[in-house]
Amino acid sequence: MDEQRVRERGPAQWWRYGPPWWHRADHGGTEPSRSRLPWRSTVVLTVLVLVGSNFAAHQQPHREHLDMQARLLLLATCVLLLWRHRHPVPVAFGTAGLALVYLAAGYPYGPIFAAVAVACFSAIVAGHRRAAWAAVGMLWAGHLLISLWLYRLLPPPDDGGANLGLEMIIATWVLIIVSVAELARVRREQWARERADRAQAARRRADEERLRIARELHDVLAHSISVINVQAGMGLALLDSDPEQARAALTTIKAASKEALGEVRQVLDTLRAPGDAPRTPAPGLGRLPELVEQAASAGLTVTVAGEPPRLPPGADLAAFRIVQEALTNVVRHSGSRHARVLLEPGGGELRLRIDDDGPATGADAGGSGNGLAGMRERAAALGGTIEAGPRADGGFRVLAVLPVDDREDR
Repeated sequence: MDEQRVRERGPAQWWRYGPPWWHRADHGGTEPSRSRLPWRSTVVLTVLVLVGSNFAAHQQPHREHLDMQARLLLLATCVLLLWRHRHPVPVAFGTAGLALVYLAAGYPYGPIFAAVAVACFSAIVAGHRRAAWAAVGMLWAGHLLISLWLYRLLPPPDDGGANLGLEMIIATWVLIIVSVAELARVRREQWARERADRAQAARRRADEERLRIARELHDVLAHSISVINVQAGMGLALLDSDPEQARAALTTIKAASKEALGEVRQVLDTLRAPGDAPRTPAPGLGRLPELVEQAASAGLTVTVAGEPPRLPPGADLAAFRIVQEALTNVVRHSGSRHARVLLEPGGGELRLRIDDDGPATGADAGGSGNGLAGMRERAAALGGTIEAGPRADGGFRVLAVLPVDDREDR
């Protein structure tokens, strides 16, 4: 912030942030930020120290009179506090050293100790515990040395030695101040950990949501595009020899692409504003006949054994996507034109088994890594398991076990 802008903002800005030359070197004239010097609190503390020292001088006439040198020491001690956030260790030792010089010169006891307390408090809160304790210990040990042994050699000339009881009282106050600072430091670190935990939890939820959306898009597009690919190949092969079959293939492509667009739109609806409900229900095992029909249009005959049970929405969607991905893998990676789907509900779980007779037609037999990984993630999210691999007779099997809460089925 330059001088012109400070003048435009008025005296309130001087009071809050200080004159412009305090910040120009560090911030290049930018807007005030948290890294500004603590101008207001330092001004208040300086006034209290200077005024309080005058009152203390009247109450302690046996001490040295507050002359210009004493006031400069008080002022320098307080001015150091402007940098207590940026350089807490030098400020803690600097204020303690100036306070020790002030006391060694015989000036009256007073609120100069408040400046030292504020400096050490800031150092402890910033994490420099040993430095703060060392600064306080240096001040207390120096004062003990002056008041018990060196008082005859230092002003004022008629000063007497202090007793140990008074020194213990001073030590008690020092311990109280440092303990409060330690408590503030611990609480501040706890708040920082809580903020970091909340930020990490938010990032984890965002990652899980992105993974869920990516998994949905993969399952929707892989199945529909596989059907479209098979039908497109069939249509091209029959375009000249059997136009009616080619027309039927194009009709299937149109229906499959329309279905894929609808499901993609449903997935993308979840990216709308929080709190909005999906416009259409999520697919479930109730749409299993549609999967069988789509697979038939791709040349795959699917036999379904067992009745689809009533499931909670999450389990219903996972079961549907697992069957969809397994049938997609049969279309893409198996030479078999027949698949079997077995539904076995009971005992608090649903067993899904999808078999084909093989043989495999390519390096990705049984499915791509993404498809199988997506099925395992869906099952694991519900506390279930997925087993996928070749059968002993040469086919391929996908076996999913999904836990089901019977109370939700009623």
